[in-house]
Amino acid sequence: MPDQAASDEALPEKSRFAEVPPLVEPIDPDVDLRVPAQRSELVRHHGPVLGVIALGGGLGGLARYGLAEVLPTAPGGFPWATFLTNVAGCFLIGVLMVLVTETWQAHRLVRPFLGVGILGGFTTFSTYAVEIRGLLAPDTVPLAFGYLAGTLVAALLAVLLGHAVTRKAVSGVAAR
Repeated sequence: MPDQAASDEALPEKSRFAEVPPLVEPIDPDVDLRVPAQRSELVRHHGPVLGVIALGGGLGGLARYGLAEVLPTAPGGFPWATFLTNVAGCFLIGVLMVLVTETWQAHRLVRPFLGVGILGGFTTFSTYAVEIRGLLAPDTVPLAFGYLAGTLVAALLAVLLGHAVTRKAVSGVAAR
């Protein structure tokens, strides 16, 4: 019986690639990842975006960690650090969206760095969910539901407030 590896080496280059199944859903329909030049184009175009998102995410995560160190949560207590983090992050997202979409001619990496990176790393849904689960004890169930609803309402209002305040400030500056 012939060795499979030896028989693969005997195949011409094109035949071996023909056996690779095509991607089910391509990342970019214009890019064929089997073509080295097109692979490098994908890295060249998306690499800087992923880099600034990673950098911003690290910075945002460090800021959230710092706030959690300043405002530690006692067992069964209201998680103020996460609440303030998420509400402040939502306010800043409202500010950023006005600045990036209506005011600045920003570089293409500003929005991924500030919005997805820093604010995405700063705000947290997973910690919020874990803290709600932790508060679902017999004596803290009302606090868990208050935290659940209070964060959602406060975060949505913060986005609207950040958007409105920034838009008013920007229009006031433009009117001068």
